[in-house]
Amino acid sequence: MGRQTYRQWILAAVAAGSLAVAAGSVRAQTLADTLVAAYTNSGLLEQNRALVRAADEDVAQAVARLRPIINYVAEAGYAYSTAIPGGGNVASNFSLAATWLLYDFGQSQLRIDLQKEVVLATREQLLAIEQQVLLRAVAAYVSVLQAAALVDLAENNLRVLGEQLRADTDRFEVGEITRTDVSLTESRVAAALSQLEAARGQFELAREEYRSATGIDATNLAPPPGPPAIPATPDEALAIARQRQPQLRQAQRQVTVAEIGIQLAQASMRPSLNLSARASVDDDFEQSSSLGIQLSGPIYQGGQIASSIRRAQAQRDAARGALINTQFLTDQAVANSYVNLNVANAQITAIDAQVEASRLTLEGAREEQALGARTTLDVLIFEQDLLNAQTDRVTATADRFTAYFQVLTSIGLLTVQNLGLNVPIYDPAAYYNAVRNAPTTYVSPQGEKLDRVLRSIGRN
Repeated sequence: MGRQTYRQWILAAVAAGSLAVAAGSVRAQTLADTLVAAYTNSGLLEQNRALVRAADEDVAQAVARLRPIINYVAEAGYAYSTAIPGGGNVASNFSLAATWLLYDFGQSQLRIDLQKEVVLATREQLLAIEQQVLLRAVAAYVSVLQAAALVDLAENNLRVLGEQLRADTDRFEVGEITRTDVSLTESRVAAALSQLEAARGQFELAREEYRSATGIDATNLAPPPGPPAIPATPDEALAIARQRQPQLRQAQRQVTVAEIGIQLAQASMRPSLNLSARASVDDDFEQSSSLGIQLSGPIYQGGQIASSIRRAQAQRDAARGALINTQFLTDQAVANSYVNLNVANAQITAIDAQVEASRLTLEGAREEQALGARTTLDVLIFEQDLLNAQTDRVTATADRFTAYFQVLTSIGLLTVQNLGLNVPIYDPAAYYNAVRNAPTTYVSPQGEKLDRVLRSIGRN
């Protein structure tokens, strides 16, 4: 490609249409719209809601152990014997057997209590996942806006350099500058083209992340609103985190689960009292029935019970260690979020001064270049300095906005309920209340209520 053709190609690229970041005819998507979409479309939330419902069923199964258990047996067989005329006969029998746990010295109640604590711990895990989903949506929203702003800067830089290339070309034609000056400008224009394509690529990547995080396309994102309210000091935030942070509360529940597990292992040494009844009828319609009470308990099991107690104690110690570690991580997350926020604020203050100084320097350099006191290289360097400062300003602004939501996440307040989003909030207690009494048939009132609950949350 000849020099003249190359120069024309660059100027044509500069004159090409800029990237359309948003369609003005479409209603702007706000941050609230983004968060609602993420909450509504998240498969990760659906997965963990199902885990909560599975834990609810464990409570129902523990409750069911306290109710009578009825089984039936229908038998038919052929018995052959030489002592029987004809060689044998067919015998059949139908029986009903029922057992009912009368008393097990607290073992069943401990199982119920343990499963209830598991339910509460699983709900805290669901809240933690909800925070992760919403924080990812915030980050994706900010990333799209940041990438769009960087595309605008790159396009503006390319336009400015293109104008300078035209001016330098004209000055070269009349002999005011050398070919080297024109080549320097051409080099910067080519670099600006590369930066623009890279910025456009990052913009598309940000849009894909937005789609993955929210389930919808990023079309015409509205400017971010004002930052959310956060505690004034890290100490205030830390006090809230120790009460509200779901991962910390989950770790506390898991310690309680482990403590109950020790009691349950110890209770397995106690006896249980059961009522049993049986009624049967054979093929001759002869009936029989029995009713009895059975007291049973372990005497010797080869050390299994003692081992299960030691195992439960080890699990309790592990849960306590996890709680301590989670406490440290929570404190660190709160402190880090405020550090990030303070750093972003300080950066913006400094970068604002840098942008203003770079702009004034560039304006002065251009005037001095017109008088012959500055070279083309000087002006190009100052233009790059201004572009770098403006890019840093965009990044720091995005980091500061995200840092506010990181604070909310660290203290456990980044939830749809706390944010007041206009979206139906999933209530894990609704399913639990429907199944905790262990419905005994599919047509029971509890079962009908469960069906209504499932329909109300959109699950058949």
